[in-house]
Amino acid sequence: MEKKQALKTRSNSAFRLIYHLVLVTKFRRTSINSEMLDRINIIIKELLTKWECELIEFGGEADHIHTLLETHPSVDLSKLVNNIKTVTSRRLRSEYSEHLSKFYWGTKPQFWSSSYAIISVGAQAPLSRLIEYVQNQEKPE
Repeated sequence: MEKKQALKTRSNSAFRLIYHLVLVTKFRRTSINSEMLDRINIIIKELLTKWECELIEFGGEADHIHTLLETHPSVDLSKLVNNIKTVTSRRLRSEYSEHLSKFYWGTKPQFWSSSYAIISVGAQAPLSRLIEYVQNQEKPE
């Protein structure tokens, strides 16, 4: 049985908001390599810190990533996800332009698919099971 997690608090609220976010590359191209996956992890950690959120776990494969993240009640999830997608895409296109040119073309190619999945944690599986699932993604070469 999983240990109960303590609630976080702010001035007038108590909460525990954890989400499983999945982002898929445009056209499901297998364009993410191991170095890029590590870079995406760092970028997302930095962004979540600015949003006063926390990255619980990160993993991914050549065509998608999984993140488990914790937010607070005032976070607009759609804006947070849009910020993550925009910033990671911009930085990856800048830092890995030569590698990504094999998969995407144009002056400002889109890196992520326009869609995403965000699922609240707790309804389907315990957090420990989701952490294990994210950790066991087949890391690209």
